[in-house]
Parts: sequence; structure tokens; C-alpha cells
Amino acid sequence: MTSQATDLVPAAKAWGSLLRSQLAATELWQPYGQVSAVNGHSLRAKGLRVGLNDWCWVQVPGSVGCAAEVVGFEGDESILMPLTSLRGVAQGCRVSFGKVPAYPQLDQLKGRVIDGLCRPLDNLGEIALDTKPGVKERLNPLRRRPIDQPLDVGVRAINSLLTLGVGQRVGLFAGSGVGKSVLLGMLARNVKADVVVVGLVGERGREVQDFVANNLGSGLENSVVVAAPADEAPALRLRSAQLATDIACHYRREGANVLLLMDSLTRVAQAQREIGLAAGEPATSKGYPPSVFSLLPNLVERAGAVEDYAGSITAIYTVLVEEDDLNDPIVDSIRAILDGHFVLSRQLADSGHYPAIDIQASISRLQQKLQTADQRKLALRFRQMWARHAEQQDLVSLGAYQSGSDALLDEAISKHAGMSAFLQQDEAEVFRSDQGHAQLQDLLTGSG
Repeated sequence: MTSQATDLVPAAKAWGSLLRSQLAATELWQPYGQVSAVNGHSLRAKGLRVGLNDWCWVQVPGSVGCAAEVVGFEGDESILMPLTSLRGVAQGCRVSFGKVPAYPQLDQLKGRVIDGLCRPLDNLGEIALDTKPGVKERLNPLRRRPIDQPLDVGVRAINSLLTLGVGQRVGLFAGSGVGKSVLLGMLARNVKADVVVVGLVGERGREVQDFVANNLGSGLENSVVVAAPADEAPALRLRSAQLATDIACHYRREGANVLLLMDSLTRVAQAQREIGLAAGEPATSKGYPPSVFSLLPNLVERAGAVEDYAGSITAIYTVLVEEDDLNDPIVDSIRAILDGHFVLSRQLADSGHYPAIDIQASISRLQQKLQTADQRKLALRFRQMWARHAEQQDLVSLGAYQSGSDALLDEAISKHAGMSAFLQQDEAEVFRSDQGHAQLQDLLTGSG
């Protein structure tokens, strides 16, 4: 080989390396299809080579277009659910395969309000994004840590009579207008947690603004809010709930004790109902397809405390009880997969009793493990007297009850006013666990 040819070898290798890198960075083939039909909130596209849950982009002439997610297939058509407005979408619009959605740099989210696509809603500047998707690890049930540390929520009735633990998952069951958002705001401000993550899914836009400005208040500094009001697409509402859970899981991996508040899990189920029916699933109980009843445990089971991380996620999910029916299929399904539930009573709310927690209908499944023997005795005594008074309330109100006939009822009558006052609390008040237990002891061991 001549010296001239020898000199060309390094140059040829360099050019070859550069060409390979350029080819690797070049998108040589971009699969695409066309919109074949629009049915309600769903799109159908032909000629698209995609997989389930892939993201696509619908190109609209004269517009930025529409993002959509693949939720099913029928024949040679892909069924897509849009995440943004369908305005301008027409038959024949080009649909291209989209990249994995950007993910926020989670360490920069404290004090921010964003939507399910990581777009800021608080006018505080853009959110820095990562290219990698969030980690959705599946928790080994045998790796879960026992819940043995009480959580101080600042609400006297819960601390003393429905004690929660760090890493517990509970539901807040309430009809419309009985004060669940106010109670949720009290918990967000008062709970001793490193980070509070709030998912506002499917609620009214005014309620989102009111919760952030008034209910959360100064607690926003240590919180992350993911909001998707009722007028957003169902796929975006569902993604917002998943994003809020992803954020909580991130902080748990970082060793933080997280409080996750989701308002409401019913709206998440309704969003999945719209998606499932659009994908062709059969409607079962109350119009909900089977995918709803698999989605809910998948979402809830990601919370809790596990041995792999020093942190934990204590989750409180609000559940909208439609028509005040506690036997609603969604209510019943959620109640079965949680570690307890608080029921807010419309009757108590109508009488001005706030928070309107129905002690008889509410339960914390871990309360027995989290309280001392003396605390358990006091809580049980309170429940017994409250229940006995409720059973005989009509008789007592009519004056037909003869004092001395029932020792427990006599004590319940004498202490009922104090017990009712104990259960009530102004939203600006904060009662720590030791205060609540001391007041409960004074109430039940005093003379009246």
C-alpha cells in the first residue's frame, strides 16, 4: 500500500463514523395514517403502525394540531383518545406516530400548579422537562413496610377517633356540597409531611382556583398541584391522576414522607369509563366497563410505604357519592381496596356540624395498631355512647325516655353536647394528637 493510500485510511474512518452518527440521528421512516372517523370524543385512524398507549399527533391545517393516545384497535383502525382540543380535526387529517411525552424535572415542582401535560397553570414560568418517562415501578406486596407510626393530621376527630398511620390509604366519601374540599384543605395545611401532592381531577375550574388560593393557602410552598378541570379531555384527566401519583412516588424514592391528596377518584373512574366505552368495552355495572375496576387498584396500590425506600406515601382519595348512595359500584369498589374511609354526612352538614364526619359510618382499619390501650378504650367508649344516643334520639327528643333505665344512655345524654363540640372544628383551628387525646380524656372521665 502506498503512503498516499495509507494517509486516506484515517480520513475514511472519520467520514464513516460521521455518516453513521448522522444516519442514526435521522428519522428515515415516519409511520403515519389518516383520520377515518370521529365518534364523540374518540378518533379512528387507518394505516397507522402503533401500539397500545402510544402517543400520536393529529395534524390540522392552520392549527398546532392535536395530541392523542392509542386506546384500542378495531379491524385495521386504531382508536385514539385526544388529550387536547379536537377543533379543526377532519376526515383525512394526517396522523403521525409521536414521541414519548416529555416529563417534568420533578425536583423543581414544589410550589407549582401544572396540568397533566406538565404545562404551567400558575404564570410562574415554564417547567423544565426531562426526556425520560417517569418510573412506574410495581410494588412487591411482601416488601411493604408495616404501618405503625401515627400520622398527625391536625383534625381532632380524626386524630383521636380515626387515627391514621404514615403510609395508609383512605377514602373521603362525600356527596356534593358537604365540605370535602374544606376538609381536604385542612389536611393539606395541617398534616406533618415533607411534601404534599394534590391531584385535582375533573372538578370545576372555579373550585380548582378556590382550592389553591384559599384551602391550600400558604401550604402551596411545600406542595405540587396537578389540575385537570372537568372541561378537559378524559385522557388528560386520567393522565393528570397518574402524573400526580408519579410525582408522589418520585419524592418517596428521594426519602420524603409524602401526603397525596386526590380529588376525586370518582372523576378518574368516569374518565376511564369514557375511554373504555370509546374503545369498545362492554358496559357493566352502572355503565362502567371492566377496565375501570382494574384501573382503580392499579392507581391506589402505588401508594404506601415499602422497605426499598425510606420515604412513604400517605394517600387520601375523595370519592363523590352520587345521590348519597354508599352502595354505588365505584364507592363499593374503592372502599374494598383502601385501608379505611371517612364518610361525610349531609345531615350533619345541613345542621352546621363541620367537619361533617359521620363517626359511626367511618373507620380506620389500622387504628387498633396505632393507638395505645388507653386511647383505644377512650375511642371505643366515645363510639358506644355516640351510637347509643343516635339509636334512642327520637325517644329522648320526645321526652319519653325515663332516666335511669340505661346507664350508658344516661351518660351519653349528659355528655352529648360536649361530644358534639369535640367532633366539630373550625377550618382555621389546628389540634395536635396530644391535645385531642387529652381533651377526649377530660370529656369522658369528667363529670359532664
